[in-house]
Amino acid sequence: MGKYRESEDWADIVPIPQDDGGPNPLAAIAYSDEYREAMEYLRAVMAKNEQSERALELTEHVISMNPAHYTVCKLIRIRLYRANTLFELQKQHSSDLQEDILEELNWLDGISLRHLKNYQIWHHRQTLMIRLDALPPTELPFLARMFAKDAKNYHVWSYRQWLVRHFSLWDTTELPYIETLLTADVRNNSAWNHRYFVLFGRDIDPNSGKGLDEVGNIVDEDLIDREVEYAKVKIRLAPQNQSPWNYLRGLLRKRGSLVECKGFSEEFVGDLENEGTGCRSSHALDFLADCCAEKKEKEKAGRALDLLARRYDPIRRGYWNYRRELLGLGAVEA
Repeated sequence: MGKYRESEDWADIVPIPQDDGGPNPLAAIAYSDEYREAMEYLRAVMAKNEQSERALELTEHVISMNPAHYTVCKLIRIRLYRANTLFELQKQHSSDLQEDILEELNWLDGISLRHLKNYQIWHHRQTLMIRLDALPPTELPFLARMFAKDAKNYHVWSYRQWLVRHFSLWDTTELPYIETLLTADVRNNSAWNHRYFVLFGRDIDPNSGKGLDEVGNIVDEDLIDREVEYAKVKIRLAPQNQSPWNYLRGLLRKRGSLVECKGFSEEFVGDLENEGTGCRSSHALDFLADCCAEKKEKEKAGRALDLLARRYDPIRRGYWNYRRELLGLGAVEA
């Protein structure tokens, strides 16, 4: 007998066993008895769409045992069911919705900090946030705790971008926070991506990806100038860090040309006529090759690509040879 079968509170529920493929399943999963029983009762209450205190407690029990269920769709259904049950109980009891949501968020915090790579948690969190008129003051400090454990957690960054859109945080919290992250680790590619999103993403349709933030469409010349100088400062700190080079490219493409920073890239490529002696950045060579190609300086572009293929990035020789072929130049031999 188990926790639910022995309880009078659950006597009216007929549990629904899991069907693993008949009486002799090929690869049945060895669930614990506790988990198997809880899931059987959860299937039953979900089948009748019961929205009650006991159903809410049951979802908490199941999620606490397995926050990262192998069947993603099933867990999303559980989380949606939990959210809908929470909202229905709030209506029934006429309780304070914000208080109920903050209590649920507090419960989620503990699970999130223990299971950093569980992305279903963030869908549930978003479902709760949609019901609030303003961002709770505890939310951004909690995300900072998540980033302290994993500064490049994709699920948390995706959720933060959603928060920026939903609560219109473009001009408030984000840039100062990004600066703290980049000061701590200039190689944090996620922070670089978020900086670009905050500065240039507000006019992009999140569904189509289209908007005012398209190539050649300058949002603000002064902003571009400021960010170009910012990227240069960060590149000088770590020239072999690809993230600020990519950021610089994105900025300059809004003007339709990389050439204005050709001289800057040449600071890091060394002596092209002497095997790139003194080269401090393969990314600078790549950038310079594009600048020279844009200026129709094919020979110089070819030398940069040659050095990348032979000396500074031979693992991608095929790609650099492809770039040479686009310029009408021959491939570099191994």
